[in-house]
Amino acid sequence: MCRNIRPLNNFAPPATDDEVHAAAVQYVRKIAGTTKPSAANQEAFDRAVRRVTEASRELIDSLVTTAPPKKREEEAAKARARAQVRYDSVGTR
Repeated sequence: MCRNIRPLNNFAPPATDDEVHAAAVQYVRKIAGTTKPSAANQEAFDRAVRRVTEASRELIDSLVTTAPPKKREEEAAKARARAQVRYDSVGTR
């Protein structure tokens, strides 16, 4: 699950609240060991997601870097290229 969490810092445009929330959901799912909490655990799950989202947003907004912002399209293209190499090598085994 956590492989879906992507770095969110130093992008142009900055990470959206939806992206930060999605990363928080993935994190909470991972540590809770479930993708869908039971009704009895839903409130605790939602509270954890909310808190992780808030902490993540605070962290991202507080980080300082001298590196130029990364472009989302370029990073996505690099990820696709890495995946292609990885999947091509699996087929040759």
